[in-house]
Amino acid sequence: MDDSALIEKIIALKEEKDAIILAHNYQAGPVQDVADLIGDSLELSRAAASLEGSVIVFCGVDFMAETAAILSPEKKVILPAHDACCPMAEMVTAEEIRSARMRFPDAAVVAYVNTSAGVKAESDICCTSANAVKVVNSVQEDQVLFVPDRNLARYVARFTNKEVLPWEGYCIVHDLITVEDVTTANQDHPGTEVIVHPECRPEVIDAADYVYSTSGMIRHVCAGNKSSYIIGTEIGILYRMQKECPDKSCYPLSGRAVCSNMKKTNLSLVLQSLENLSPLVTVPKDIASNARNSIERMLAIM
Repeated sequence: MDDSALIEKIIALKEEKDAIILAHNYQAGPVQDVADLIGDSLELSRAAASLEGSVIVFCGVDFMAETAAILSPEKKVILPAHDACCPMAEMVTAEEIRSARMRFPDAAVVAYVNTSAGVKAESDICCTSANAVKVVNSVQEDQVLFVPDRNLARYVARFTNKEVLPWEGYCIVHDLITVEDVTTANQDHPGTEVIVHPECRPEVIDAADYVYSTSGMIRHVCAGNKSSYIIGTEIGILYRMQKECPDKSCYPLSGRAVCSNMKKTNLSLVLQSLENLSPLVTVPKDIASNARNSIERMLAIM
């Protein structure tokens, strides 16, 4: 079945099942095309709670679908690619957080949303790449254990007087981007702004012109007065930029910046998930309750 036929079936079945389709900025183009909303992980999870629809088809990775299930316990949350995980989220566990609290009893635990529900449940507050600085500065403690992204933690540490203790996790996609990539991009496209994600290495951030979350990148490009931009994040975002800012030329900072887990979702899996209302994502009530507290603390200061 070709894409056009799949899209037609998905749209019809979506209405029949009272479903909404959410797609992360890194999803493949055809998947973005059938989505009701495209955005970053938190934007999508918040939308899941507010948009009408008894079924949420989350085109992303596991922790995103978990967050949607936590914030929308009355809805069915489906993850079409059941094995789409986030390696960085798996670099910290709830048990490790409990152990770390014993070593750092005076530290607040700030969990990036790119974590499991269990880790969120053991943390004091969550954050996104867009609001991490604001969240860290909001906690009362002078010491902050930031999990799991060491690069984002070090970026946040530049903008706070608090002692930030970085967990030694990282995004396997952003951590691959190098200063040499920036040098090459500048040579290939002289005078073009370089925008990178705060999950990049510190030296890459130093070499860039701007640092933004994925949604911040899109806003900057669409509102900017430049004709071209170099984008330092997962290349799936370029599809959305081309659609929303057709007058701008956007180039990937690195052709290696591909998240294989984000690319596991395809139109066939989306259709199957609507037909079967599976794979269903659920979070145990006790974990969901504690994780929701950490998320809502973050939302209260946004």
